[in-house]
Amino acid sequence: MTNPTATPARLLSADSHPFITAPDLAAVRILVVGDVMLDRYWFGDVSRISPEAPVPIVRIEKREERLGGAANVARNAAALGARCGLLGVVGADEAGEQVAQLLAESRIESFLQRDAAISTIIKLRVIGRQQQLLRIDFEDAPTDTVLRDKLTQFNALLPDYDVVILSDYNKGSLVNVAHMIEAGRAAGKIVMVDPKGDDFSRYAGATVLTPNKSEFRRIVGSWASEEQLTAKAQALRAELRLDALLLTRSEEGMSLYTDSEVLHMHADAREVFDVSGAGDTVIATMAAMLGAGMPMADAIMTANRAGGIVVGKLGTATVTREELFGV
Repeated sequence: MTNPTATPARLLSADSHPFITAPDLAAVRILVVGDVMLDRYWFGDVSRISPEAPVPIVRIEKREERLGGAANVARNAAALGARCGLLGVVGADEAGEQVAQLLAESRIESFLQRDAAISTIIKLRVIGRQQQLLRIDFEDAPTDTVLRDKLTQFNALLPDYDVVILSDYNKGSLVNVAHMIEAGRAAGKIVMVDPKGDDFSRYAGATVLTPNKSEFRRIVGSWASEEQLTAKAQALRAELRLDALLLTRSEEGMSLYTDSEVLHMHADAREVFDVSGAGDTVIATMAAMLGAGMPMADAIMTANRAGGIVVGKLGTATVTREELFGV
């Protein structure tokens, strides 16, 4: 096994690859599987404090609904022009119908499983004066019967797609993730995982794992230097038999660890307005670029640029092909 501390490292910047050609994403087929949510936004004006408690009173003036969780990953992939399908679980309720409608509007192939025993996961955000004041979550875990049906459908859909994204928000939809990774890799697919939780062993064998800094620290502990971070990242990558581990590091950018090298990418310097869904944008963009045959270094640079664009937008947002490549 490669000595992790001896793995060559290099720093990527926009100047390293100034002319990345826009790939043909219409031919890329991506299947997103995971925890499907509906993001609701209530926007209003705040002009006074409640006499009942020291909290602001928000007079709601506008409401918006957007795809959230794994559905936001699919939305990001579709916004780039890739052909995208979504496999997940929603309730047999009004919110589930709304998710289905939004998927159709985004040109995402819907393979939603309806579970009459649960309610669709909803994240309700109250926004006043462009600031999030409150978030209310409604969520239930899917039933075992629906999860078994979902795994069967995953196996049936697999031959039709090139790249699989497993978007885990730790809400119960990916209890069969190990089987999905094994089936995807056996079929020769690129399998990318956005992980959650305290146990990453279930993600063993994936092509790329994309934890953020806090998720990674929970698994491997803290580090005191870049060399120690590299050693921990490479040890985890080898233990889980990953082709690559992509660590997203907020303002520090992102780092990719493979058996042959370490790539560091500085954060794209932009004004940060809202980090909601930035990780969804990064994994969707990287999946689309790898599916189109883009080299890993260029795919990372493009995903980093996409993440920099989306944090300048409010809420769970997307990046278009035109924003990324100017075409």
